[in-house]
Amino acid sequence: MTSKYQLIIILALLFSCVGDNKEIKNTTKSPNIKNQLQSSNSKLQITIQPFDDFPIQRANFIYNSVKNIYSNTVMLKSVALPKKSYYPERNRYRADSIINWLSERVTINQIIAGLTTKDISATKGNYLDWGIMGLGQCPGNACVVSSFRLKNLSNEQLFKVVIHELGHTQGLEHCLVKTCFMRDAEGRNPTDEEIEFCPTCKKVLLLKGWKL
Repeated sequence: MTSKYQLIIILALLFSCVGDNKEIKNTTKSPNIKNQLQSSNSKLQITIQPFDDFPIQRANFIYNSVKNIYSNTVMLKSVALPKKSYYPERNRYRADSIINWLSERVTINQIIAGLTTKDISATKGNYLDWGIMGLGQCPGNACVVSSFRLKNLSNEQLFKVVIHELGHTQGLEHCLVKTCFMRDAEGRNPTDEEIEFCPTCKKVLLLKGWKL
């Protein structure tokens, strides 16, 4: 599916863009996130949404790191993961359901990135429930990242996964440049080799107001 709502999944340590036709509706009651967001008619806003399980110190690191490269960034108070996203058969949370939940809580000129430590999953091909590191829309306004599958997790590695997913929401697909944040991991964790967005990817983001 190539529409605005195409979903991108990262399989374990494999970043890959895929679509998911299944939309999961969520009716869980939650605080009105729109009331917490700063409205902007002229500039896109990036919103960091930590969930209750995510350490606040790590959330602050992600927020500050994203804000350094995109000034119109805000962070919301932690909220519970949507109950309807829980998949009890595998003790996981469905990433597509989380993204639907997040997407409904932002306006057209905002994108939101959810942060969790919980195991998340999505449908890929014949696999109904595949464990992943992150899922996002390409392009779109929502993504979610989990630290569950990152080995030897550092704040810097997690930040690179977050901006990889944010890059997808901006319409960037995988890049062949090995040092680019948008590279495909190809079954391993290359984050330590990633240095910056390559000139081609950077040009797209600069036009959108990123400071790189």
